Amino acid sequence: MPHSPDSCPTTASQAHPACPAFEDPGPGRRKGLSLSPYRRLFATPGARAFTAGNLLARLPMGMFSVSAVIMIAGARGSYALAGAVTATGLAATALVAPWTARLVDRHGQARVAVPATALAALGSLALLLCVRLGAPDWTLFAAYAATATTPNTGGMSRARWAYLHRGDPAALHTANSFEQAADELCFMFGPVLAALLCSALFPEAGTLAGAVLMVTGVLIFTAQRATEPPVAARPPGARSPLRTKGMAALLAVFLATGAVFGSLEVTTIAHLNGPAAGLLLGLQAAGSCAAGLLYGSVRPARSLRGRLTACLGAMTALMTLPLLAARTGSAPVLAGALLLAGAATAPTMVTGMTLVQRLTPPSSLNEGMSLAVTAILGGIAAGSATGGWAAEHLGTVHGYVVPVAAATAALLLSAARPQRS
Repeated sequence: MPHSPDSCPTTASQAHPACPAFEDPGPGRRKGLSLSPYRRLFATPGARAFTAGNLLARLPMGMFSVSAVIMIAGARGSYALAGAVTATGLAATALVAPWTARLVDRHGQARVAVPATALAALGSLALLLCVRLGAPDWTLFAAYAATATTPNTGGMSRARWAYLHRGDPAALHTANSFEQAADELCFMFGPVLAALLCSALFPEAGTLAGAVLMVTGVLIFTAQRATEPPVAARPPGARSPLRTKGMAALLAVFLATGAVFGSLEVTTIAHLNGPAAGLLLGLQAAGSCAAGLLYGSVRPARSLRGRLTACLGAMTALMTLPLLAARTGSAPVLAGALLLAGAATAPTMVTGMTLVQRLTPPSSLNEGMSLAVTAILGGIAAGSATGGWAAEHLGTVHGYVVPVAAATAALLLSAARPQRS
């Protein structure tokens, strides 16, 4: 039976200076802030091996959307179409991902992730061919929707840490923070790599490379059987994590937060219209990555109440910076604004994922985390479509209003959540 987050001892829920809930550990502890918790984390046998494969599998996470937008917009001359196609694929993933995760919970990571990845890679290759051969627009939607079986490799990695460090809240705090930083690394290097490949080689190069990296990484990750969590028996009458008290309200927050990411990405690509877009999106992820690493190396606070709302408040304030910077017409100013805008992302996501883990029964952990990712992907889909429409019809500067509005919605939804959910 899930219990209140506030009744637990500390886990992955410590804010950083960009978050109003930051708890200063004091001068003595501040001097000791280092990556030593991460060194201890990777001293765990097998941790480095499964992390290496997982990072390789997750890098395309930051490549596919950017590659698709560049590839489709370049071939068809429409950012609205490109945004709608990526939104369709993400929406399809949002529907399919929980079922894939449920299969992982019931049958194990290796038995499910490998065939699911193969199907997703075929969908990416189909999209590439449809664009390359000038197929009708509807085929682009169908092909990208076929990538919906992509497994949640980040969730599977978090499940491995939860299994390896069960009963050790401090280690789980560091592990969750590292995983969020790893996500940001993928979004930092992925867009840059995608933009470079698409511009330096050929428009479909980013999608092709992403498919190869994804399949290779999943094969390496699932080969590490020693750290794979055993399949947990589902209690009789076990319910979906979606029906757990407080989960629906939390997922609504994730949905709005995802819209921030999707709209910011498409608007930035449209605003810069070139390889520089990937670099600037990478800077935004770099700000979040740095915040995530700091987040995992400071002392966790005891209470989670209100921290998610506080971090979302910081995100809302920081998302106004790209809007103001875009009005100046200066790419360096926009780069600095995006770097700062990313500072609240990791603390928000780590805090949210911590709440998901506490609300989810162990036998459904992959499904619970997949529901969170599904909500984020659904938000990214809506944000991509809305951002693409705004950039094309209202202008790219006004497109930056969309992530501000989405962040505000996430803040209001979080503030409206029941205090003990």
